[in-house]
Amino acid sequence: MPGKITMDDIASMAGVTKSTVSRYFNGGSVKESTRVKIQEIIEKYKYEPNAFARLKARESNVIGVVLPTLNSKITSRVVTSIGRFLREQGYEALIKDSDHSVELELKNIQRLITLKVDGILLSAITITEEHRELIRNSPIPVVVLAQDYDQGNCVVYDDYGAGKAMGSYIGREHPVRVGYLGVYESDEAVGITRKRGVLDGLREWNVDNVSAVSGDYSYESGIRMTEELLDQGPLDALICATDRLAFGAYRVLAQRGLRVPEDVSVVGFGGYDESTLLKPELTTLKFDSYGLGYLGAETLLKIIREEPVPKKQIVDYHMIEGESVKKRK
Repeated sequence: MPGKITMDDIASMAGVTKSTVSRYFNGGSVKESTRVKIQEIIEKYKYEPNAFARLKARESNVIGVVLPTLNSKITSRVVTSIGRFLREQGYEALIKDSDHSVELELKNIQRLITLKVDGILLSAITITEEHRELIRNSPIPVVVLAQDYDQGNCVVYDDYGAGKAMGSYIGREHPVRVGYLGVYESDEAVGITRKRGVLDGLREWNVDNVSAVSGDYSYESGIRMTEELLDQGPLDALICATDRLAFGAYRVLAQRGLRVPEDVSVVGFGGYDESTLLKPELTTLKFDSYGLGYLGAETLLKIIREEPVPKKQIVDYHMIEGESVKKRK
């Protein structure tokens, strides 16, 4: 190649991106085989980057994190593990809260791209066509958390498997009428996939008399939905899409003189610490939220470093058996 070469030329000859070459010059993490290739090209063409080029190419070492809310035990676990992992790797997190607004979520993604962070962890409320277009055209990598994303990289909970496990757990006690407190279908993972798992788990035990209602994630929504279901008739069990909804259910049942679990069994999802304070202690299913955050952050940094990663990764869950389910004698 005649004349002076550029960083673009080095990237092309080494078969890597310009950002990888930038990391090489700025002391960032680059695979050893790639480092050797770049070094050989530099020596062959006697390339010497100037100080301005180094400064211009330098990475921010900042990762953008878009969250649906900060008012959630699950979210706090996720963001805590993200922060810990990124600090260990020399990065910091720039957090944007969407307050469960899809419009604000999209604006937060656009804002972080404008700020030229090195990558984005998107704990998505939902995945719309606008999300897909933004991620597809993003100049920086985006890893989606908690929602299934078939056009890119995602780390998700096993919402269907967890829902089915809980539906089966209640179904084996052969309840006559079951109530399900769900969330709006705009949240596909919890509002659709988890609910489908619950219903399929119940059907395995021939439990088909299920009354399902939907609301938001708030304690007040749990109260409203429980009152709505009880007004329709007696219940043998209440399956709540989150522990916070179960908190609302406990209050309404107590107000109406109904005992847990003697009159109504109650279960939730989340494994909140506060759930152990309920009397009787709530039976709940806990997802590995710390694992979700850690794995998401690790995956994003691997993509930035051009290391291979799976398109989709699923974190585990486990049942915490309290005393809120009436056992068949």
